[in-house]
Amino acid sequence: MRYKISITPRTLHFKQPAGTSRGVYNTRKSWFVEIEDSERPGCKGVGECAPLPDLSCDARPEYEKTLESICRMIELTGNVNYDMLRPYPSILFGIETAMTDLQNGGKGMLFDTPFTRGEEGITINGLVWMGSHDEMLARLESKMEAGFHCVKLKIGAIEFDSELDLIRHIRQAFTKEQIELRVDANGGFTFEDAPSRLEQLARYDIHSIEQPIRQHQWARMAQLCASSPIPIALDEELIGVNMPGMKKELLDTIRPQYIILKPSLHGGISGTREWIDMAHQRGIGSWITSALESNVGLNAVAQLAADVYGPNISMPQGLGTGMLFTDNIEMPLTIRGEKLWRV
Repeated sequence: MRYKISITPRTLHFKQPAGTSRGVYNTRKSWFVEIEDSERPGCKGVGECAPLPDLSCDARPEYEKTLESICRMIELTGNVNYDMLRPYPSILFGIETAMTDLQNGGKGMLFDTPFTRGEEGITINGLVWMGSHDEMLARLESKMEAGFHCVKLKIGAIEFDSELDLIRHIRQAFTKEQIELRVDANGGFTFEDAPSRLEQLARYDIHSIEQPIRQHQWARMAQLCASSPIPIALDEELIGVNMPGMKKELLDTIRPQYIILKPSLHGGISGTREWIDMAHQRGIGSWITSALESNVGLNAVAQLAADVYGPNISMPQGLGTGMLFTDNIEMPLTIRGEKLWRV
């Protein structure tokens, strides 16, 4: 098999600044990989390579050169050594997506599921970005009005007491049966502060808290997971843990209640499946989210979630990022109420 591969960089612009405890994103750069094989001229598979600066383990200054070298090697050999791409999860994700798309006719349909066929939507959480108290409250109320029953709040940018006040406001108006609340600290708590903050949050029936302290503190995170009144979900902790043995060691050491998988960060399509299988064997829950990709990446992530957890996915997934950009790429994706549909 001989492949022809093209790489197109593109910068996307957020409709409003995307704030996390690590900083604010105003733009987002992705590299789009198109793969065509010699036996089917004109049939192309498309994938998105989208590392997040200061977060992805492969977001390095030489990223574009590395991507170029990998693509040229695939052209020369006619093969993809997926195992060799483990250190480059965002590149692996883009190439896996493009190859799977190509194998299925280049129509953007990666897996045959009710979601991909447009027969079933995927329930998603409403995402409320960091901001001032009033900004977050307005965003939250907008999500509720749109029909979301699961809301994820990014916290850590303003005073914790103000964030607690916002959460208190939600619980005064809605029970846990009406609104499932997830919070994402993005590693914003110190280990010393974390226990008392978790206790305070627990008063408001929080479903889970994502990455309460910064990653690479396995012993401390294990202590929190063992004692926290709120289930803890790992996200950033999984970044850079790409080999099977390392994954097992992390899960066995920390024993989280959940892991959250972003294919661009956590090993592409194959690596995400690997994490989920290992977690399931240990009684650890999981869900899949996008990582601020364009609709090309979101389409692949959503189809993967449908293939892994479907049909009739019960747990809301983190796939509500398709409306974030002013200049997104058109794909047959739409949000109706609290569900993402492929139309």
